[in-house]
Amino acid sequence: MAEETIEKSSSSEEEKNKAVDPTFFSCLLQPSSADSDPQYIGIRRLLLCRKAESGVHRRKDWRCNGKGYVAYRNYIRRPRNWESLHAPSHSSTPGQSGRWIPSPAPLSLLFEVDSWSSSRDLRSGYQASSHRTSFSSSASDNDPPVRKVEPAYSFVGMHCIFDQCKASVTVLKFGNKSSDLLAYGAADGTLTVCTVSQPPSIIKELRGHSKDVTDFDFSSNNQYIASSSMDKTVRVWEISKGLCIRVIYGISSQLCIRFHPVNNNFLSAGNANREITVFNFSTGRVINKAVFDDAVTAVDHDHTGQLIFCGDAQGCIYTVNMNSRTGSLSRSHRNRSSNNRKSPVTTVQYRSFSLLARGPVLLTCTQDGSLSFFSVALEIQGYLTPRCSLKLTPRVHSIRASFCPLLSLEKGEYIVAGSEDSNVYFYDLTRPRHTCVNKLQGHGSPVIGVAWNHGENLLGSSDSDGTVIVWKRAKTS
Repeated sequence: MAEETIEKSSSSEEEKNKAVDPTFFSCLLQPSSADSDPQYIGIRRLLLCRKAESGVHRRKDWRCNGKGYVAYRNYIRRPRNWESLHAPSHSSTPGQSGRWIPSPAPLSLLFEVDSWSSSRDLRSGYQASSHRTSFSSSASDNDPPVRKVEPAYSFVGMHCIFDQCKASVTVLKFGNKSSDLLAYGAADGTLTVCTVSQPPSIIKELRGHSKDVTDFDFSSNNQYIASSSMDKTVRVWEISKGLCIRVIYGISSQLCIRFHPVNNNFLSAGNANREITVFNFSTGRVINKAVFDDAVTAVDHDHTGQLIFCGDAQGCIYTVNMNSRTGSLSRSHRNRSSNNRKSPVTTVQYRSFSLLARGPVLLTCTQDGSLSFFSVALEIQGYLTPRCSLKLTPRVHSIRASFCPLLSLEKGEYIVAGSEDSNVYFYDLTRPRHTCVNKLQGHGSPVIGVAWNHGENLLGSSDSDGTVIVWKRAKTS
């Protein structure tokens, strides 16, 4: 009798576990597009349900930050000892992985600065900011986070997932001052515009580029998108109609693009022909050009629109003056890295204020894993002063980074970046040790793009398999 009761209790427990098994419903979290095949969705849900039953025991040690079909699928694909098999990342000195170390050379040797303005202004500007602390570091992508994770960068899981794209998602962005409008471009030339509000859904799929979408930007009113591509064209799209209203042909691959923040009639595009070209948005005509030392791979404006910051394929960072009325360009400064191996710049991002620098700052990221943080002297035509740098694992893909939302000074200065090991990492620039403070696990391939929404409660990330995950930040007191 005792054995029978034990068997009955164990069987009832198993039935109860099956009844409340959350993986049975995990596939329902994935939003479906309007033009998706109903048979495909039904078959996928059936297979996932059966797969979840066979992997219920393996899921007990699942340490993902969110519950979703893609995250679980990526987890069960990995071997049980995946983390121990993962190759350790590069560190500059033995035993110093994940820790900040003193720079072996003075800060002046880290970057060589060339300027086209008066040397007297540069010396005075450098002296004015010389009292600020500057340092460099070496950090690893797979450093374990510190025990006490910052509450502001804790996440409650996945808000939604888009996985209909069959090619690598190279870039993604939220709309200007928008918390729910999201767009992403892929290596198959498609641009997808979607909403992440409940229920998440795809609004438009923009097709026209024949090769990789390298970059895009929303207009200030979010009615238009301008995109650049490896097919040597710049295209302007009207989102509401889902139509390409203008095609601008070039002679080389278009690698980056931005709307002017004040005068939206100006489009600035960097190309592989070592140029930044300013186009008239209404007519598509070329207004002005500026020539650089190598292909222009990343670009961003300051908040006034009077300065353009751009990076090239050799790792140099340029400051360019721009007239907001005429569109004329003139180079002013160049920051040249002293590293022997030149690497393309993948991210140039401007922020009008930083708690660490007490003023405007610029974040840059190169393909070899170098993250640099600059103070921007607007009174000296955007002169850049290096404040700190991180050396991460070298990348194969053109992985991007981004500033994190502003926090109090006591909590640090954060950036977020993708990685080759399929995780999203958060770094604190103010920590001399344990620079990596958190990471998000859920992707199954290298994470390429990251972006925050305007409300700063959602973080989007994309990978080389075509999956886009929107993470939901935990509420802070």
